[in-house]
Amino acid sequence: MRKNRIRIKRVYKLPAGFDELVAESVTEGCRFLVRLRSEFNSGLNRFAKRGEQLLVARIGDSIVGVCGLNRDPYTPDCGVGRVRHLYVLSKYRRRGVARALVSHVVLAADGVFKALRLRTDSNVADRFYQAMGFVRSDVDPTATHVHLGDGDEVTMVGP
Repeated sequence: MRKNRIRIKRVYKLPAGFDELVAESVTEGCRFLVRLRSEFNSGLNRFAKRGEQLLVARIGDSIVGVCGLNRDPYTPDCGVGRVRHLYVLSKYRRRGVARALVSHVVLAADGVFKALRLRTDSNVADRFYQAMGFVRSDVDPTATHVHLGDGDEVTMVGP
C-alpha cells in the first residue's frame, strides 16, 4: 500500500484521531466539527438514516479529513441530500483529499437522492464545489450550491 494514498472509509463511530480535526478547525474559526461531534455523541445525528453516511479520509495511519451526507433537514423533500461538515487538515490540503471525499458523497447519493445541497460562505469552497459540479443557487437561503443527479430534475424553492 502506498504511504501517501488517500483512503476513504465510511465510519459508524467517531474514530481515534477525530479530535485533531476538531481542534484544528476551531483554531481556524470553524465550529461545525464541534457540532458534528456533539450531535454524533448525543445521537442527534449519527448519519444513520437511509442514504446517510459519515466518511473519513486517511493517509497512512492519520485521519486527514471528514465529510458527511445527510437527508437535507431544510426541505420536506426526502429525495434531497445535504453535504455536511467537509474538513481537511491544513497540511493535507491541495492533495485531492476534499475531492476524494466529495466524490464519494456524490457517488453514495446516486440512486438515493435526486439532488444534493450545501451551504458555504467561503469563496475558496465556492470555487471548489463549482469545480466538483455543483452550481450556485440563490433561490433558498439554506443552500448556496446544488448538485443534481444524472438526468434528474428538481425544482428548488425557498422555504
